[in-house]
Amino acid sequence: MKHTFIFLFLLLPLWGVSQASKILIVVSGYGKDAGKVRPGYEFDEFSQAYLMFTTNGFEVEVASPKGGRVEAGELNKSKPYNQQVLANEAAMQLLQNTKPTASLNAADYAAVYIVGGKGAMFDLPFDPSLQELIATMYLKNSVVAAVCHGPAALVNVQLNDGKYLIADKTVAGFCNEEEQMFGKKWKGEFPFLLEDKLKSRGAIYQKTDPMLPQVSIAGKLITGQNPYSTVALTEEIVKALGKQPVARKPYADEMSMNLVKRAIAGEWAWAKDELAQHKASYDLELIAVYGYYRSTFAKDDKKTTRLALDIMELATPHYYNPNLQLAQAMCYKNLDDKAAAKRLLEDLVKKEPQLEEAKKRLAELP
Repeated sequence: MKHTFIFLFLLLPLWGVSQASKILIVVSGYGKDAGKVRPGYEFDEFSQAYLMFTTNGFEVEVASPKGGRVEAGELNKSKPYNQQVLANEAAMQLLQNTKPTASLNAADYAAVYIVGGKGAMFDLPFDPSLQELIATMYLKNSVVAAVCHGPAALVNVQLNDGKYLIADKTVAGFCNEEEQMFGKKWKGEFPFLLEDKLKSRGAIYQKTDPMLPQVSIAGKLITGQNPYSTVALTEEIVKALGKQPVARKPYADEMSMNLVKRAIAGEWAWAKDELAQHKASYDLELIAVYGYYRSTFAKDDKKTTRLALDIMELATPHYYNPNLQLAQAMCYKNLDDKAAAKRLLEDLVKKEPQLEEAKKRLAELP
């Protein structure tokens, strides 16, 4: 019996670790009518994180500034991670009954992960209970993490000495260029631009090309730039909590954005060969659309135009869309390669004789 008590006594610290292996996910409660009336949280950033944490053995709780039911912005229900979570009754109940941040005890959680979405800009930075929770968790060396617009929750958090938590720390978050490209609907109503505010608080702001994965780590402070940073960021949370993430099959969109990032870094030959051999593992439409969006914002910048064209041409051998081919032709025109533009437009008119825009653009060429 004596040895049994000694054994149980030795186990007490381990029980404490187990009880503290709970992760808090914070979402905005601002959303209304699926983001049509007011922007909400980003469901992709919740679902990918929920699956990452629960698969790796962590218990998850969900909170919002006021508690109760929260609404996401518009979401793609065909994404595999969203399908899994939408069909998960326990996960959906957490979103129907979020805990109010004022009711939380920082000691209950090993990490806090703050979901983005444009709604995060409107309520999370101005929630004093959330600020206090984040500061307390940071000071007790818990993991503090946020992705996309989620770092908006950090901009007003101050430590005991009055210094901002993010001051002098490497931090990522949705950048101004991404706002210009993808945030026009709500950008004018934001209380601030996230990149500007992070810098004004003394953060060492880090970013990569728009909508490509970027995770910044400053000790137990882990931040991600955009939705495509979510998986890498949540893996880093798991590692920071002392676990090696379980093996999994990467998502097609995750692989696609990583492929584009590697290509832009100079691995074009690898990217072309990878798609030729394993195209079924990738979201070819996403790669094409990414290049298309880069082209629409290139304007007279020939370097960006060339980059956008190269990205679109990664997908071209495996994916056809008339608007994509039209965009490629316009890129060649802007690069002063009229012959290449003409060849693409002539081919497009043959394939899509009803496409008046292609005929118009072809007529404009000498």
